[in-house]
Amino acid sequence: MTDTFIQTGDNAPEFALPRDGGETVNLADLHPSKVVLFFYPRDLTSGCTKEAIAFSGLKSEFEAAGAQVFGISADSVASHDKFVAKHDLTVPLLSDEDSQIAAAFGVWKEKKMYGKTFMGIERSTFLIDGEGRVAREWRKVKVPGHAEEVLDAVKAL
Repeated sequence: MTDTFIQTGDNAPEFALPRDGGETVNLADLHPSKVVLFFYPRDLTSGCTKEAIAFSGLKSEFEAAGAQVFGISADSVASHDKFVAKHDLTVPLLSDEDSQIAAAFGVWKEKKMYGKTFMGIERSTFLIDGEGRVAREWRKVKVPGHAEEVLDAVKAL
């Protein structure tokens, strides 16, 4: 694994990932919309649930500002389907089971919990402009107020 990853001003890595419900989302097909990608560690966990609910609650405001919002984790499409159904989520959730997109964005990291070391997603968000460039990045995100901060950045773009 390399420490090289995309940063503000770089072109976002192209991808095609399966989403909840079974369709495939291709980043190239979303241009010229602004795109928000929020990477989160795991479906149905406390912080991730709060984050997904916050983005879902602001979905219409993101759309009014010309942006589409997607959550990305290494969970399966089946797991995403359960997550969406349990919490009435309205933002699409993309499945990056091999973690290649998370690695490309530099959010696939070594983590430690309860004395164990493992690889996982570091909560991070990226705002991609209509040209496909990373306009803003948030790494090591704290959930409270984050979706609102991202919405403000979308409106300012």
